[in-house]
Amino acid sequence: MKAENNHFAKAEMLIRKPVSEVFQAFTDPEITSKFWFTKGSGKLEQDTTTEWTWEMYGFSLTVTTHVLQENHKIVIEWGNPDESTLVEWIFSPLNENETFVSIINSGLKGDSDKIIDQVRNSTEGFALVLAGAKAYLEHNIQLNLVLDRFPKGLA
Repeated sequence: MKAENNHFAKAEMLIRKPVSEVFQAFTDPEITSKFWFTKGSGKLEQDTTTEWTWEMYGFSLTVTTHVLQENHKIVIEWGNPDESTLVEWIFSPLNENETFVSIINSGLKGDSDKIIDQVRNSTEGFALVLAGAKAYLEHNIQLNLVLDRFPKGLA
């Protein structure tokens, strides 16, 4: 996927685990719920929809999986119908125990202030997701980064 403009956000991280483990962590809600959302209605499958829930925020959204290339690429569409965006994961094995993960959120729409806000929020969010995935997969530690990003009581 090549972004035609600068209307995208990007986060990347090396995770010291085999590509098959890292890929599974983003397709199986039993694993993903340890570092990102709290509940998923099922594993990601190409050309199907899945519900992801962040119970701590009382928020759910529907995810449509457009591309699922095992151990290589995931492309989903999410968001409100008039403001949906694409999220693409690229999994690049560096060797048998290291995987470089790149996440690109594209298709951001609106005026320049809105797009800048979306790029900032998405980049921050996916950086936290990748850091949480790294801690969980490499060290079996749940950092609760997404849970603690918006603590109750703070405006």
